[in-house]
Amino acid sequence: MRLVERYIFGTTFWAFVSALGVLTFMIWITQALREFDLLTTKGQSLVTFLAITGLGVPSLVMIIAPIALFIAVLYSLNKLNSDSELIVMSASGLSPFRLMRPFALLTIMAALVVSIMSVYVMPWSFHALRDLVTEVRSDFLTRVVRPGTFTTLDQGFVFHYRERGPNGELLGVFMQDRRDPEKVSTYLAELGQTINNEDASYLMMEKGSIQRQQPNSRDAALIGFDSYAIDLAQFGADAGSITYKPRERSTADLMRLKPDDPSVKQQYGKFRSELHDRFVNPLYALAFGLIAFAALGQARTTRQGRSSAIVTAIIVVMSVRIAGFAASNLAARSASGVLVMYAVPLVSVVVTSFIMFGPTIPLPRLPTFPLMRPRAA
Repeated sequence: MRLVERYIFGTTFWAFVSALGVLTFMIWITQALREFDLLTTKGQSLVTFLAITGLGVPSLVMIIAPIALFIAVLYSLNKLNSDSELIVMSASGLSPFRLMRPFALLTIMAALVVSIMSVYVMPWSFHALRDLVTEVRSDFLTRVVRPGTFTTLDQGFVFHYRERGPNGELLGVFMQDRRDPEKVSTYLAELGQTINNEDASYLMMEKGSIQRQQPNSRDAALIGFDSYAIDLAQFGADAGSITYKPRERSTADLMRLKPDDPSVKQQYGKFRSELHDRFVNPLYALAFGLIAFAALGQARTTRQGRSSAIVTAIIVVMSVRIAGFAASNLAARSASGVLVMYAVPLVSVVVTSFIMFGPTIPLPRLPTFPLMRPRAA
């Protein structure tokens, strides 16, 4: 790599790192504020708070890295144009292919980072986050909830117990689940205690009853039990589900799933969309890098405005990313949407490459045959 290429690569690389760090930090702050109640009302430590909010960073990097690359390439090319360096490089014989080499190298590096995050790190982080949140909810239930008070664990989910027994068990347990207005359930038990295993945490209730309101009816079904276990994971967004969500499963697990598997049959489309989305994400880094280079890769004088080119590039990137999200939703409903998922970034790469280098690529000359040659006059 020549000195000028190392200079361009260094400028773009640090711009990419800065943009990625700033954007990730800003979005992480907004998400951390949503979980601040872990410290205030749920009595968790600062380490637990940072762990829960930090496990969401890989998913942020996966989405933000292509955007940060787009910003870095635009910044570097605009800087080279503003300082007239790009004009000098072009006048000295630097070809567009050679100018593109440092940007292409950084684009490939960004695509590799997104690949690692998307295929390996992001699924692991969501899996670990699910386990940690379940543990926090179990700890909140047994240590923070005070006896004799009605505590809202989730929107529409109320928990209460009368007092603690000599061995730490909960006496006089009352729970009411009104999250689904058509399926209101009320739990009463003489005794309750938490049980933890490798997969989840449960609240084991003994000697009680369940009252379930029937949909569109005033009648209620009353069920008595000697022992009944409730998964504590249902206190959050994954209510009513014991299996891991698509994002919480490893890529290898998603590749082994079958449509007739009872645990994924109803959500097989979401699992399919999630699997292919992990392989499509790196392609957006390639597409965004090329779009930025196509917008400002040509040398221009200071009198030639670059604002319109930058605005056009931003609009194109936004349109491509929105189309990608729409394609993911389509793939969750139909298998044909998988082709659209790959087509969105790949078509952007092909069209942008043709716009940049299509007219300059020499086409092979077709052979001529005797019957095709013009006759002599």
